Formats: sequence, C-alpha cells, structure tokens
Amino acid sequence: MRDYKVVVLGAGGVGKSSVTVQFVQGVYVESYDPTIEDSYRKQIEIDGRACDLEILDTAGVAQFTAMRELYIKSGKGFLLVYSVTDENSLKELLALREQVLRIKDSDNVPMVLIGNKCDLKDDRVLSIEDGIKVSQDWGCVPFYETSAMYKTNVDEAFIDVVRQIMRKEAAITAEKKQAKQLQKQNALENSNNAANTGGTDKKANDDGNFDTKSTRTRNTKSSQKENNDEFGNKKEKSINKCCVIM
Repeated sequence: MRDYKVVVLGAGGVGKSSVTVQFVQGVYVESYDPTIEDSYRKQIEIDGRACDLEILDTAGVAQFTAMRELYIKSGKGFLLVYSVTDENSLKELLALREQVLRIKDSDNVPMVLIGNKCDLKDDRVLSIEDGIKVSQDWGCVPFYETSAMYKTNVDEAFIDVVRQIMRKEAAITAEKKQAKQLQKQNALENSNNAANTGGTDKKANDDGNFDTKSTRTRNTKSSQKENNDEFGNKKEKSINKCCVIM
C-alpha cells in the first residue's frame, strides 16, 4: 500500500472542509467553522492498487498563510477549490497555484481545479466556462464542478489527483531505470574499448620484441663475419707489447 499526501487549498468559505469530509466520511458538513488545519486518512483502491491517502485540509483565512508553505512542501497532489458563488475565490487560486509551482520548483505538479457549490444555482456568479478557461490557462488541468451537499464529482476529483501522482511516480521510476541501463551500457562499452586497446598494445609490444631480437641476431652475425678473414679463419687481435730494457 502506497501513501499519498493530498493538500486541499483555497480561500476561506469555499467549502474545502465540506468536500474533504464528504469524500472521507460520506457526511455533509453544513455549518462553517474556519479551519486552521485538519488531517484525514482514507484507504481506497484506485486502478487495482491499494492507497492510503493523507488529506490535509488547510486554512483559507489570511492569518494562517505562513503555514501554507509547509503543507505545500510535503504535499504530492493538490486540490485547488473555489466557489462558483464567489468570483474573488477563483482569483485567489491564481496566486495559490503560482505559490505551489514555485515551492515545488516544477511546472508538472499533480493538481485538480474544483468549482464547488454548483448546487447553488441561484447564487452562482461563475459559469462552467469560467472554470474551463482557467483550466486551459493552466495547461488543461483537470476541472470539476462539485457539490459537497450531494457529493457530485467529489470522489472523482480526489481519485483524479491520486492518479496523476501515480503516473508521475511511474514516469520518474522509468526515467531512473532508463538512466541506470544507459550507465550500465556505457560502462560495458568502456570496458570493451579498454580490452581492445590492451590487446593492440600487447601485439605492438610482441612485434617490437621480435624486431629487437631479429636485429640483435643480425648484429651478432655481422660481428662474427667481420672477425673472420677472407679464408674464414679467425683473425688474431693485435696486441702492443712494451719492452723495458734494464
């Protein structure tokens, strides 16, 4: 079972806690109580793989924004929530997304955009097209309109972000495996090249030894020939003798 940490981000009052509790417990929380930090765990099977999700429901009010960086650093996937009844809540997500990308130092971060409270049709000020446009501006980030009250698209949003995390981890594993195979192949090629170079040097040394031996043999024969006279007799070396008369 793999552990995945998912962080829920958004402005205050957009329904982050309601969406999270509905996913984890199947209960709708109607009353609004500003969250400082709530952590939930849920075991779920996605695509035949058992997953243990740790879901961090973060504060949306301004005085707790300093804690947000810690949540983002530890998170693997992010649900960015706004309310379709509050235009400013969508604008706040633009800055939140930039903060996530900056802290994670990547443009490829598992992320889902959620437009919550889609059941409040009379209070709606943002259309589906508004959410789709932001999704496209973010590089076609998956977008869901949800209702925490009726559990509309709640499970789908969480499952989507976990699938993104799985795909990213699989891609990283594949890249590491490929790099390891390439390193192994390069090491093998270097070893073969070194062996071939060693064989060439040995042959050159053997040829050099043969040439030296042949030259030494020729020099010896030439010396012997010079020491023989024309009749083949060995020449006597002339020795100067000094006589001392007393």
